[in-house]
Amino acid sequence: MATIRDTQQRQAIRRGFEDAGRPLSPQEALEAAQVHAPSLGIATVYRAIKAMVDEARLEPVEVPGEPTRYELAGLSHHHHFRCRTCDRVFDVPGCGISTVHSPALRGFKIDSHELWLFGQCDQCVGKA
Repeated sequence: MATIRDTQQRQAIRRGFEDAGRPLSPQEALEAAQVHAPSLGIATVYRAIKAMVDEARLEPVEVPGEPTRYELAGLSHHHHFRCRTCDRVFDVPGCGISTVHSPALRGFKIDSHELWLFGQCDQCVGKA
């Protein structure tokens, strides 16, 4: 697989993800990257995200019932929070779930898990 050139547009998109520090939709990535490259278009963002996922620089974040968001690759295990008011997704650092002990799971071997939290982010709570 050939490496895609690291253009100014791709650098702006990567910086947008770094600056945001949270999973972004392609539209949110466009808005974050336009701070560094004002003339950037959404088609370029989609192509760059695809290439960055292929290169393992970004990872998809599957939001239940919604379009995929993306975040920087290589983060330690964590969970996610989605604000029902502004629709932004945030990382929840760390994980308090080391193993699940439940009679309903007797005989099952758990090798991974996902946890989604939903509610209002601090900014939306402050506006209410």
